[in-house]
Amino acid sequence: MTTDAAAVWLIVGLGNPGPEYAGNRHNVGFMVADLLAERISGRFKRAGKAQAQVVEGRIGPPGPAGRRVILAKPMSFMNLSGGPVNALREFYKVPVARVVAVHDELDIDYGTLRLKLGGGDNGHNGLKSMTKAFGPDYHRVRFGIGRPPGRMQVADYVLRDFSSVERKELDYCVDRAADAVECLVLEGLERAQGTYNS
Repeated sequence: MTTDAAAVWLIVGLGNPGPEYAGNRHNVGFMVADLLAERISGRFKRAGKAQAQVVEGRIGPPGPAGRRVILAKPMSFMNLSGGPVNALREFYKVPVARVVAVHDELDIDYGTLRLKLGGGDNGHNGLKSMTKAFGPDYHRVRFGIGRPPGRMQVADYVLRDFSSVERKELDYCVDRAADAVECLVLEGLERAQGTYNS
């Protein structure tokens, strides 16, 4: 796939809106999007008619080597993410292959990253909604949160805050996920997978 410098990328952090969800495992996509916005000195603002907050900017070196990006946080709930993301995608004329979803992943150990293009939703309601809206052929940056302990229900687990042990590593893991997103956009999927998939 081309890494044409003029092409715009739509980077979507998945999560639920509202302060009561801010520290939840399910909101790690918002955490990564917030850090990326901080790195480009941007502030999230309401995006016109789309039910989302966005930041527009560039990542990478100044000049032609940098990439134009739209960072987005859907302000619908997780299971309705597809509508707001598709509205942004159409507004900014972003091809599906230049959409990146950053999300929590149960089947990967905590803090582990996996990047891929396309595939199933693995029961993730945010991905399910996006795939329904515009198909599966977008990039995913999957942030491992591990499986719930004992008999805890998945829904309870993802809607709880990270544990005190996990929080000790959280800033590092979020920082690494933001690095992985930048690498994907600037250098392509293969390079990003080789560097960050573990």
